[in-house]
Amino acid sequence: MSNEPIDEKRRKFLVAATAVVGGIGVLAASLPFATSLLPSAKAQAGAAPVEVDLSHLQPGQMLTVEWRGKPVWIIYRTPAMIEDLHKHQDQLRDPESLVEQQPEYAHNEHRSLNPDYLVLIGICTHLGCSPKYVPNAHELSPSWPGGFYCPCHGSTFDLAGRVFKNVPAPINLAVPPYTFLDEKRILIGSDWNPGQGIPDGR
Repeated sequence: MSNEPIDEKRRKFLVAATAVVGGIGVLAASLPFATSLLPSAKAQAGAAPVEVDLSHLQPGQMLTVEWRGKPVWIIYRTPAMIEDLHKHQDQLRDPESLVEQQPEYAHNEHRSLNPDYLVLIGICTHLGCSPKYVPNAHELSPSWPGGFYCPCHGSTFDLAGRVFKNVPAPINLAVPPYTFLDEKRILIGSDWNPGQGIPDGR
């Protein structure tokens, strides 16, 4: 057994150095794991707002785009479609859109910022099927005002995405957040544009 005196300074230095090296090792080993928890570039891109050009959309037509993996419908409503929205209130389950399925600025009869354009998430609120666009009055039945029909279980919605009574779907179709960048361009996934100001409900 050695009788040499213990160098306390050297021992403290070695203990501290070992702790630092060990800490760096743990950090280096954990970085790949922590990085794996971050959303992928594809996931980040999928959650990003989507800009849509409406200049080629004609009255009565519907355009479908994808946002966050969901179909989003944009319908350019005709004046007759807009006029007919108040004529079947008594047939709707939630005509005033009391269930929060839309941003506050779309809490109106036409459920949109601009009455001409309806923007909806195209997923039935019953079991997640995708309804069909059936815009023409009387196309499904003599009383059909035009709207959306889900062939999976028969749910129906009007041209504001409001659900009719006596169908399986419990609530209206959802309206995503969106804003108009100009008269013919919208941004889905963002409802505020610094250049435009806060939407006023138009």
